[in-house]
Amino acid sequence: MARNEIDKEGLQPLAEIDRVIHEPARLLILAYLSVVESADFLFLMNQTALTRGNLSSHLSKLETAGYIEIKKEFVEKIPRTLLNDASRQL
Repeated sequence: MARNEIDKEGLQPLAEIDRVIHEPARLLILAYLSVVESADFLFLMNQTALTRGNLSSHLSKLETAGYIEIKKEFVEKIPRTLLNDASRQL
């Protein structure tokens, strides 16, 4: 086999990576959600060290792709955002 053929075969799995979840911040979010039943927005923000806007953007992309579920509620007039991976129910 020629060297170019070996290189192309080795790179094929990389081309199949789901870019939605393999972005480092999103993979980190999913890693945290995989070990807890659910998490709120502030917990994830503190654990990941992402800003509110950055975390919100990543969560929206994960929700759109079906990887997480987002539930918003009020606790004593204070908004609360709960998150979990889509394979679990809130």
